[in-house]
Amino acid sequence: MIGFILKSSALLISLALIATPALAAEKKDNKTFDQESVLKDASEFFGKSTEGLAKVIEKAFKDHGRPNACIRGEEASGAIIAGLRYGDGVLQFKDGRSRKVHWSGPSIGFDFGGNAAKVFVLVYHLDKTEQIFRRYPAVDGSFYFVGGAGINYQQRDNVVLAPIRLGVGLRAGANIGYMHYTKTKTYNPFWNS
Repeated sequence: MIGFILKSSALLISLALIATPALAAEKKDNKTFDQESVLKDASEFFGKSTEGLAKVIEKAFKDHGRPNACIRGEEASGAIIAGLRYGDGVLQFKDGRSRKVHWSGPSIGFDFGGNAAKVFVLVYHLDKTEQIFRRYPAVDGSFYFVGGAGINYQQRDNVVLAPIRLGVGLRAGANIGYMHYTKTKTYNPFWNS
């Protein structure tokens, strides 16, 4: 009888040790978006699914894993060497929390033209909504572009933003600058909220 109890206890402990990582992974999965659902949401948001969109999302998942939030929004930008970008959207967490966000930013570089775009931003490692409201360095000339969809990365500390853009217009070149995410709309990209 004691042997049976010891074997049963050992079996239960072994099962608990095996199940613990699986439960932790399941808990993490409840807080992050999977690649299939992101592609579905992005396709619905942009109004079409393209091979380029799928490849851009695949690259983001390969580079940074599963996002825990996303922003759906629109933006407009223009540049003649110096440029400006303005946008707004809704930050949505996997757990259902949401918040309106605005962004603007200056840039400088070998950059000419203008465009308007829908933007779907994958957000990584954002624990609290307030973390989004600050400046993120941006380099727009070195983005990954496939079949009409483009992506670049903006990072500050551990938070990574991966804007995916599909839009109309003509803009060519490379630039550096920053994006400033704010609670209220502003036309001054140097404003500090």
